[in-house]
Amino acid sequence: DVVNADTVIASLKSAYDSKGTKGIILRINSPGGSPVQAGMINDEIKRQRKLHPSIPVYAVVQDICASGGYYIAVAADKIYVDKASIVGSIGVLMDGFGFTGAMEKVGVERRLMTAGSNKAMLDPFSPVNPKHKEFAQQMLDQIHAQFITVVREGRGKRLKETPETFSGLFWSGESSVEMGLADAFGSSDYVAREVIKQENLVDFTAKEGLADRFAKRLGASVSASFLGKKFGLE
Repeated sequence: DVVNADTVIASLKSAYDSKGTKGIILRINSPGGSPVQAGMINDEIKRQRKLHPSIPVYAVVQDICASGGYYIAVAADKIYVDKASIVGSIGVLMDGFGFTGAMEKVGVERRLMTAGSNKAMLDPFSPVNPKHKEFAQQMLDQIHAQFITVVREGRGKRLKETPETFSGLFWSGESSVEMGLADAFGSSDYVAREVIKQENLVDFTAKEGLADRFAKRLGASVSASFLGKKFGLE
């Protein structure tokens, strides 16, 4: 699922702090999300790997590991998938809607006042401004380049790049292994038993309380009402 960095980082610290930890498994089932949250988790995994070089970290993909989910996975030592998992979607998007035609048909007049010439950038009720579109595209391209760098650093020589690798396409788990996006097939139990050589799996996932979930939903709703745009690694 889509997660936030604070929860995942807290879970990682708990796992590393446990004296009996022989290896860490990141179970990933996510279509993507915020590039900031994914980047923070990626950075923390790499930081912890340097601090604890004797404790391997493996990403295990369930149904889907796309975009922001894959951004996180490439920080692991190895990535395990099911042959039918969905993997990839290395790209960035920003989407919204345009209602100018509908407004003209129903006779609605847009009355927008701003302080700042670019404050109404990508306003869905105004015609597309070429300058704003170009600016947004440059920002998307920059974040995409950051994503590509993270993937190349994480996968190294295992990655078999093609012109489609960073195009936003996604592939089956079987194809992802052939392309070097993943390393091998395996479930969490398989990795624990056959790779880490441990039968005992301990769940260190940090659980959010009801108050925390409500506060985050409220914050997300307020942000959405101001931004009116969708932006992420999805």
